Amino acid sequence: MALMALAAILAAPVARADDYPSRPIHIVVPYSAGGSSDAPMRVIAQQMAQQMGEAIVIENKPGQGAMIGAEYVARAAPDGYTLLLASNPQAISATLYSHLSFDPVGDFAAISLFGREPGVLVVNPSMPVRSVREFVDYVKARPDKIDYASSGNGSAQHLFTAMFLSAAGLRMMHIPYRGSAQAVTDVVAGQVLVAMPGLAAMMPHIREKRLIPLAVTGDQRSPLLPDVPTLAESGFPGFSAYVWSGLVAPKGTPPAIIERLNRELKKAMASDTVKAYMHNASVEIVTDTPAEFQAFFQQEKARDAKAIQDAGLKID
Repeated sequence: MALMALAAILAAPVARADDYPSRPIHIVVPYSAGGSSDAPMRVIAQQMAQQMGEAIVIENKPGQGAMIGAEYVARAAPDGYTLLLASNPQAISATLYSHLSFDPVGDFAAISLFGREPGVLVVNPSMPVRSVREFVDYVKARPDKIDYASSGNGSAQHLFTAMFLSAAGLRMMHIPYRGSAQAVTDVVAGQVLVAMPGLAAMMPHIREKRLIPLAVTGDQRSPLLPDVPTLAESGFPGFSAYVWSGLVAPKGTPPAIIERLNRELKKAMASDTVKAYMHNASVEIVTDTPAEFQAFFQQEKARDAKAIQDAGLKID
């Protein structure tokens, strides 16, 4: 009898994996609705739902540099029904915040990356600069007088800007928001003059000249802005930073469920619908195995820890 009970316990996760999914899956987006991370996740989730024959619900839980949503998922049951849109802040916050009650990297099981895009240094048109050199000179003459916006403490926008300011020897005031959409709205309105968000969502504002692009953060110029240099070209050799996105589950989620989600995510990314959306949004599709994504997560944590130390950042 005891052996039968033990066999039933050991077989339970496998049985659940075979039956998965049997109810709606929830994907937590730790940013506000309408932001640059929210929209592609909705398109991908819709495609995955069609493939899997089960509803996928997007829940927005912004705040604390994406840590509110991340902690919510970290504490969820590891059954594959609560997932997290993971991105740079998970790797960044592992070092940036000194009193987190969970591990933003270690408390998750990686599923796969699905995309990346460069950031772009943009300014409100009222700021009298049109190049990185002019920007550096202007801000250097006004230490702590110019604000920059980000989607929150510990966000990619926060770290990318801090890395640039450290490299340039500049001092600016950081204004964290509860998501990219709110931050960009205030930069467009001139309430804040500077930001370094992901490129894709900025293109409508750039085309309408509501924002002025000075440089992109990737290894190469973007096809969307062929006349805009990289930061590496603009006097900061070696500067390279991308906003990346992936899907993770709570640590302890059965491997069979992780593998199923990996297959479904890759299938969704290869669909005509998602490929067309990502192409139009200028987001590069990148997928990998759970093991590769887990290794990437750790590499990003180490790289970001060094960048945070070099920039002198810390949040209690």
